[in-house]
Amino acid sequence: MVTDRPGVALGVLTADCGPILFADPQARVIGAAHAGWKGAFTGILEATVAAMERLGAARDRITAVLGPSISQTAYEVGPEFVARFVAADPTNERWFTPSLRAGHAMFDLNGYTVERLAAAGVGASQLGLCTYAGEDRFFSYRRTTHRNEPDYGRQISAIVLQEV
Repeated sequence: MVTDRPGVALGVLTADCGPILFADPQARVIGAAHAGWKGAFTGILEATVAAMERLGAARDRITAVLGPSISQTAYEVGPEFVARFVAADPTNERWFTPSLRAGHAMFDLNGYTVERLAAAGVGASQLGLCTYAGEDRFFSYRRTTHRNEPDYGRQISAIVLQEV
């Protein structure tokens, strides 16, 4: 989602996936995207930047921040997941470290997301807050699933342009 209208809030709900908030303060254009592995892999970040450009933003002025999301230490994936990423780009191998389970790996969704943003030409950073480990602060789909709990809740990340 993107807008150039003051007073309109953009928000994304997450529970391990990455909430990304974008802003070009000079053009007064903002954006918000929900990027789990699939969204980051298939271009939601780049599509959000392109939509902002259509409203007058310039990618070299856009700043994007990745909010609380699951960290690599908590994000175990299977071999088919790794194969998908490496088939798309062999350098994606760097986003995976070995897991304690044979044939599995730990995926750095945060690093991958920030790298995709930087490759798109925007200034990118992350808060470095893990939803899985931050039990007292954040909901986590994966943590709840591991505990067989019935629901996992969501947090919202939002951005709004102020009136001038």
